[in-house]
Amino acid sequence: MLSNKVYVFDARLERPRAWERLTCRDAVTGNVLWQVETEVSYPEFCFVAGQENGPTSTPVIAAENIYTLGQKGQVCCRNTTKGALVWQRDFDADYGMKEFTGNGSPLVEGELLIITMTGTKGAGVIALDRRTGMERWRALDEAMSNSSPVVIGAADRRQLVIWSQQSVSALDVAAGQIWWSERLLTSSDKAVSTPVWDGDLLLVGGLMFRLGEKEPGARAIWPENRAISHRVLSSTSTAWVTGGQVYSAKATGEFVCLDATTGQEVWKTDKVTASKQGATVHIIGASSQTGEALLYNDQGELILARLSPAGYEERSRAKLLEPDQPFGGNKVNWSAPALAGGRVFVRNQRELVCVRVGR
Repeated sequence: MLSNKVYVFDARLERPRAWERLTCRDAVTGNVLWQVETEVSYPEFCFVAGQENGPTSTPVIAAENIYTLGQKGQVCCRNTTKGALVWQRDFDADYGMKEFTGNGSPLVEGELLIITMTGTKGAGVIALDRRTGMERWRALDEAMSNSSPVVIGAADRRQLVIWSQQSVSALDVAAGQIWWSERLLTSSDKAVSTPVWDGDLLLVGGLMFRLGEKEPGARAIWPENRAISHRVLSSTSTAWVTGGQVYSAKATGEFVCLDATTGQEVWKTDKVTASKQGATVHIIGASSQTGEALLYNDQGELILARLSPAGYEERSRAKLLEPDQPFGGNKVNWSAPALAGGRVFVRNQRELVCVRVGR
């Protein structure tokens, strides 16, 4: 949300035609302020009833511009006032981007727009000048995952952390030089969460690293077993690391608290969402001082809870949306919520809902 505006990036499907569209709405009323569409050629599977597909990356806003990454490789910079196009790049033509591999969200770091995607020509991650769209650098000849990039501050440097299907790597955000890399084979449907940084700890999925203090580097400290079932906590949502604890959903639905330095389980609960494959718990609006957090689960429920090493304390719960995405014989809602200006915005395949939170 920006200046009482909320932006949604999705697709309009009218078989066999498809349009990727960016909609700007008034955050208070929900009224459409402007909308732009770009026709794209989607494969047949995108039109199958119940499995409709579209862009999955989240737009990012910097100053007066908003940036989007489409599933066919179109990168667009538009102004936030009317949606007028400032510049556009075709990553399919420029870098051989494979369709439906741009699932990580773009990242703005200073004057750079950083994008991950599976392409050729050594372009797994690309840094563009965010004002002109011109390439600044490219790196990593690897297949990208669904995980979004993040910049952390460690060893007195700005490090760009990328979780690909082959590795987790930290790059010099200014030049794209690789500072450290750990070989880590992970399928794209398991490498989904965003890396989480807290002090000298970096959590990648469910693998905890201790970061170098004086020079860029990282050492895995837990778990000892590197099997995916041990080193990926959730394949649908991102953990919260704070106060020496890790709070996260697990792949089968339990919500857990782990000791951040050892990985040992402190407690677990099945009260946040039902135990099943595809379970999701997004953590938003968390306070490290009070432990209060907003949790949004795969059933479209928003929960206010207090999280601490002592246990899970639920304060309230409200149903906001019906889950409408088929998965494993159930209906789920995997779309992450957004919190801004005292409002929470949630969506499924058909609806966008805004609720006010707090007093």
